[in-house]
Parts: sequence; structure tokens; C-alpha cells
Amino acid sequence: MTHHPHLDQLAGKLFNVFSRTEYALKAAGYNNGDGEAVANWRNFALAVENLIANPTTQELQEAIGFFINAPPKKQVIVGGVIQWEVSEPGTNSQADKLLIYVRRVRNNLFHGGKFNGHWFAPERSEPLLRHSLTILTACVESVPAVREAYHG
Repeated sequence: MTHHPHLDQLAGKLFNVFSRTEYALKAAGYNNGDGEAVANWRNFALAVENLIANPTTQELQEAIGFFINAPPKKQVIVGGVIQWEVSEPGTNSQADKLLIYVRRVRNNLFHGGKFNGHWFAPERSEPLLRHSLTILTACVESVPAVREAYHG
């Protein structure tokens, strides 16, 4: 079995950044109101729509392009067999679509779609993880209340 310490490190960083982002969204008011504390990713996406339409760095532009041209697939079970399915989110917001893709990367990783003691498709996993981090970080930093809650 081939070890991929770089992927292990990126995955750990994604979990860290993702969980801090979800906290920051809820703390900054991007939540569903009273009751269960759930981040409202759609409202956050609408707040970063301009950033996604007009990326401020080459790195962000590359990350957006990667997800648009080669989006992460969704893991499904068909006839008792685990498969990957192309599944475009039903949204009219480019930022919402990208953040859904970032959450899909996190879900695929967390729920065992990309890693089960060894990395599946490590050459594909590396850019998915790296570009997810780029998009999350840029979005967090672009909204003052979220940035403050994230770093606070």
C-alpha cells in the first residue's frame, strides 16, 4: 500500500478549515435561526457571489476553474455497488455551486469515499483538497463578520 503523507496533511487541514468555517458561518449569522445550529451555506454563497465571479488571485481563479471543469462526483450505491455519479447541483448561483462542490469533497473524504486505509485516486484527491482549501479560505476572508469569527 502506497502512503501519501502529503494527502494526509491536506485532508487534516481541510477538516480543520472546514470545521472552523462552519463555526464562523453560524457565529456570523449565516445560520438557520433559532433551533438546531446549522450553517446556512446558501446565504453565505450569495454573500461571496462577487468574489467567485471576479476572483482576486490567480490561485482562486485556478481553483474555480478546476471545480467547474472537473467537479467532484457524488458517491452513490446502485444495485448494492458503490459508484461515483456526476451530479450537478440545482442552483442558479455559481458561488453556491462551488461551495456545494467543496462540501462534497469534504463529505466524500469524511464518509469514506476517498480514503479507506489508503487513498483512492490520489492524483485526483490532491487537487480536490488543495482547491477546496483555496476556495474556503478566500470566501472566509472576503466577508468581515465571518473572517472575524473564524480568526476570533
